[in-house]
Amino acid sequence: MRPSSPDAPAFVHLAAHPLRWQLLSELAASDYRVRELVERVGQPQNLVSYHLRLLRDGGLVAARRSSFDGRDSYYHLDLARCARALADAGSALHPALGFAPAPPSLLTKASRRPAVLFACTGNSARSPIAEALLHHRAGGRVEVTSAGSHPKPRIHSVAVQLLREQHGIDISGQHPRHLDTLVGRRFDYVISLCDKVREVCPDFGGQPRLVHWSLPDPAAASGPGPVGYPAFVRTAAEIDTRIRYLLPLLMPTPQEVQP
Repeated sequence: MRPSSPDAPAFVHLAAHPLRWQLLSELAASDYRVRELVERVGQPQNLVSYHLRLLRDGGLVAARRSSFDGRDSYYHLDLARCARALADAGSALHPALGFAPAPPSLLTKASRRPAVLFACTGNSARSPIAEALLHHRAGGRVEVTSAGSHPKPRIHSVAVQLLREQHGIDISGQHPRHLDTLVGRRFDYVISLCDKVREVCPDFGGQPRLVHWSLPDPAAASGPGPVGYPAFVRTAAEIDTRIRYLLPLLMPTPQEVQP
């Protein structure tokens, strides 16, 4: 008699449901509010909320209160945790199916550099950190800039300090710029990093891919979570993780290059 089969890994149970897979697929591209997910998957709000709760309980999805409307929340897919869960599921089926859950980080040559704009309100912390980290990770092979809807007089000193100390990047000579100064520029991706700027970001034309990363302002952080320098460290770490997963979307990996 064959031994009874072990239960499938939790990730398989969660991801196998058609609606939950739809929600995971949508959140893999951008952070969304419940009502936006309802529109995108075409299902009733109570059903979407129920399956989002299951995904949150499983640790794959997290929610953050919107800084634009505190009555609303943005949902975010933890891609790093999904990668680990996929690796664990493969190993559970057969040891040879396990893999290192590290996203590709090397870009190859292309006919032109993809252009990315990061936007936040003040262009003093989140968006310049994202700009610097993407430029660093891409080795200059991505045209990247940042701007704000209400730019501050200068880049936040802690953002400058963190990038210098932890990544060896110097942005001390950089100054915040207004989003309006970039109208007419071509962008492949426009990525908003705060909920307020998402509501007022101008139309840049050319049909760029619009992505939202709902990140709290580290400069405005107050208890009980990290404040001051630790808040910037946490924000930069999340931005860096998201950028590592953005890189394979911007340009093909070496395996995909045609001879």
